[in-house]
Amino acid sequence: MTASTDTTADRERAPTLEPIDWEVVASERDAHRARVTARSLVTAACFLGLLAAWAFDHVARASHEPFLTLATGVAFLGEDGVLTASPSHVDWLFGLTLLVGVRYALVPLWENPRLTRYYWRRIARNRLGVYSLYFLAGVFLVGLIGPLVLGDPEPQWDLGHTPPVGFGGTFAHPLGTTRNGEGILEIVVAGARVSMQVGLIATTISIGLATVVGTTAAFVGGRVDDLLMRGVDLLMTFPTLFFILFLVYIYGGNLFVLVLILAFTTWGGQARLIRSEALQRREEAYIDAARAAGGGPWYVIRRHVVPNVSNTVVTGATLLIPIVILFEAVVAFLGFGDPSVWSWGRIIADGRESLASAWWVSTIPGLVLFLTVLAFNFLGDALRDALDPRHEVNRGR
Repeated sequence: MTASTDTTADRERAPTLEPIDWEVVASERDAHRARVTARSLVTAACFLGLLAAWAFDHVARASHEPFLTLATGVAFLGEDGVLTASPSHVDWLFGLTLLVGVRYALVPLWENPRLTRYYWRRIARNRLGVYSLYFLAGVFLVGLIGPLVLGDPEPQWDLGHTPPVGFGGTFAHPLGTTRNGEGILEIVVAGARVSMQVGLIATTISIGLATVVGTTAAFVGGRVDDLLMRGVDLLMTFPTLFFILFLVYIYGGNLFVLVLILAFTTWGGQARLIRSEALQRREEAYIDAARAAGGGPWYVIRRHVVPNVSNTVVTGATLLIPIVILFEAVVAFLGFGDPSVWSWGRIIADGRESLASAWWVSTIPGLVLFLTVLAFNFLGDALRDALDPRHEVNRGR
């Protein structure tokens, strides 16, 4: 009797499986698919809208009217009375880059607030990384909005070299002027826009190529791996800076061409890093499960391999941006850049001959360039510590 009573009590205490309502599961699955489909449609609509605007801009150029004037019917006049409201090819590419960043960086962070808060707490441990993030956000906003407010630097021949405020200058030109009377403040702001455009566009293209090549080489392996890695070896055989200068000399220093050259010559090292990370992920159990479930190679790469090497991708992109910005500054400093745009490298080169009498021409843009590159490196270190705990453990040793 006692044994029977104990058995009954044990059965009452034993966990029971709750029944599964498969209709609810199916409805939740359908709702999830609908949500993903709606998000995909919104994404496609945004990209198609940008493509349509770019095509409309070509129509505007063919009719010799700026894009905004033809689209809105409002005449946008510059100071000289010339219609000015047409974005350049680099501006359109920059808009596409920002759209990609919002879709594949900000939206996932917004949809996963718990994970976002977790990573932010880890990044916040690095004070320099946080300060660098704020500084770079300020540089980005200044480069994005500043030229629209201040306008392009205009020469004022009667001014000549004017010192900054505090060194005998006036608030009309708080950072001084060049020998031709262009304001250093306007030039620094215009240079911030050029640097952000070059850095973000070229890095997005470069890191995209590196991700495709690295993950494909690691996952497919065999002859595909050998072929892709030999291509990377060939790319990295040439010194990057001299290779870039050689291509700029051949194809010209137009900013759009320079962006493409930087994008297609700086991805080799990142491809190797991503490949090494993907090789480790290829041996994980979830990859075998995805294969067993019938997933094809490209599906597994896109849905499982790439998301799980995103830490390396994000860190590599953050550390690649300052390298690209420096390459652009060096090209402009050496006189191979686009003479129609003001970049930090160009103004540093223009002021090097008058350092003794007009130190501010080169020093102020050079200081901004130095702080921007340094901030990107500090932010890259903070992201590497936050996204890759192994690096933090190894550094602690």
